[in-house]
Amino acid sequence: MKNLRLKAARAGKDLSQQALAELVGVSRQTINAIEKGDYNPTIRLCIAICKALDKTLDELFWEV
Repeated sequence: MKNLRLKAARAGKDLSQQALAELVGVSRQTINAIEKGDYNPTIRLCIAICKALDKTLDELFWEV
């Protein structure tokens, strides 16, 4: 399933996929795959993304 919440939060911070990837130490392709729903990130990566975007795990990753 696509992660539109992640994409929206990234855009809200005016970050490109590349910029977010650099902040959390992964490739741009990894961020792209997470947003497309093709990759299930580790909890460690989820937490790093949340910190970079000032969001909680619930806001970005957990199903509501």
